[in-house]
Amino acid sequence: MTSTAQAPKTGARTAQPEHLGHVIFIAAAAAMGGFLFGYDSSVINGAVEAIRSRYDIGSAALAQVIAIALIGCAVGAAYAGRIADRIGRIRVMQIAAVLFTVSAIGSALPFSLWDFALWRVVGGFAIGMASVIGPAYIAEVAPPAYRGRLGSFQQAAIVVGIAISQLVNWGLLNAAGGNQRGHLMGLEAWQVMLGVMVVPAVLYGLLSFAIPESPRFLLSVGKRERAKEILAEVEGQGTDLDARVAEIEHAMKSEHKSTFKDLLGGGFFFKPIVWIGIGLSVFQQFVGINVAFYYSSTLWQSVGVDPTDSFFYSFTTSIINIIGTVVAMIFVDRVGRKPLALIGSVGMVVGLALEAWAFSSHLVDGKLPTTQGWVALIAAHVFVLFFALSWGVVVWVFLGEMFPNKIRAAALGVAASAQWIANWAITASFPSLADWNLSGTYVIYTVFAALSIPFVLKFVKETKGKALEEMG
Repeated sequence: MTSTAQAPKTGARTAQPEHLGHVIFIAAAAAMGGFLFGYDSSVINGAVEAIRSRYDIGSAALAQVIAIALIGCAVGAAYAGRIADRIGRIRVMQIAAVLFTVSAIGSALPFSLWDFALWRVVGGFAIGMASVIGPAYIAEVAPPAYRGRLGSFQQAAIVVGIAISQLVNWGLLNAAGGNQRGHLMGLEAWQVMLGVMVVPAVLYGLLSFAIPESPRFLLSVGKRERAKEILAEVEGQGTDLDARVAEIEHAMKSEHKSTFKDLLGGGFFFKPIVWIGIGLSVFQQFVGINVAFYYSSTLWQSVGVDPTDSFFYSFTTSIINIIGTVVAMIFVDRVGRKPLALIGSVGMVVGLALEAWAFSSHLVDGKLPTTQGWVALIAAHVFVLFFALSWGVVVWVFLGEMFPNKIRAAALGVAASAQWIANWAITASFPSLADWNLSGTYVIYTVFAALSIPFVLKFVKETKGKALEEMG
């Protein structure tokens, strides 16, 4: 599944103001999948220590339970496009909404650890599907003049979802007297945290019934008149509908269906450009960013921070993540992708190194000394800020632009898979690494952040201002 390419002649025009509000609603509804992506990915942060306590498991087993959702993410992302091409984009959104709902209920009411892990995988399926279908649908429905700005809704929704999940977790923990296993509504607090996701999941499902199917999909199944109606709805009645339909059909016929075989070449299995994409994906995860979203409450509690305060710091970190993402969206087309990546890498090295130094201190009465405690807290926010204003956004922009047309879809799939695998490696390893040496763990992340600088300087080419056809 790919977004509509441009034919030589276009019948598109800028959406009229009276249509723009409706188009924004459509994009926002589709981006609810991104909100749930962010929410479901990070809500587990509030339940980690409670799960460890309830099921009396060690760090290695705990890490597998937390990370297992990423397996579902990889599978959901791999198959969402194919399913959408068969049954439509809206149906895939509805399937994802059902999976999010089922996962939330199952995770909140588990019988045992094994079925809790199963519900986490189901939620992962939904995350993977949402990560693919939202951006693709928005790109296909949005008027060309607004496609870039409306496309940014997905990333914005993800970081807002992360922030809201941490805010809800903090509020529920306070309601439970600061105890993750305290009782709320007949359940333990951590169960309520996971179960609350039913609300946005149901809303996502309902919104999917209020937005139209993609004109591209409708044309692929022969529903030309319905496709024209939707094009008129989102681009205005003055649009040359026959020309727009011809443009989309031309693009669909001329598309090259890239395969895995197209990626092979060079001396190291894949073509060099594919390895660069894989490298960007791996570096994005190996700096340890998802530790901040999956384990931050556990991290702060391990150095003596009160559970309620640790949840609040998780929320403030997610707010910094939103601010950084907005900065990236503003400057990625002004400053360029490569400069932002380098700025971010330098900032991450500083933040991570300071965290490593702070965590190297001996605990006094189970807490970091005051100076090291403040340094760790500020450095953690600095790290997230510089990640968000650079690698959090820039990597996805690079991956969408850097590959030649004939291999773009397949190469993007491989790079995205590498990202999920790297995400899993960091998520699954952190609890055991932290038990071994928390400071040493952050030294490892610092090294990867530092290595990303020469990697970008030597191998990554700027894509700002270049047409996709120029990539080779």
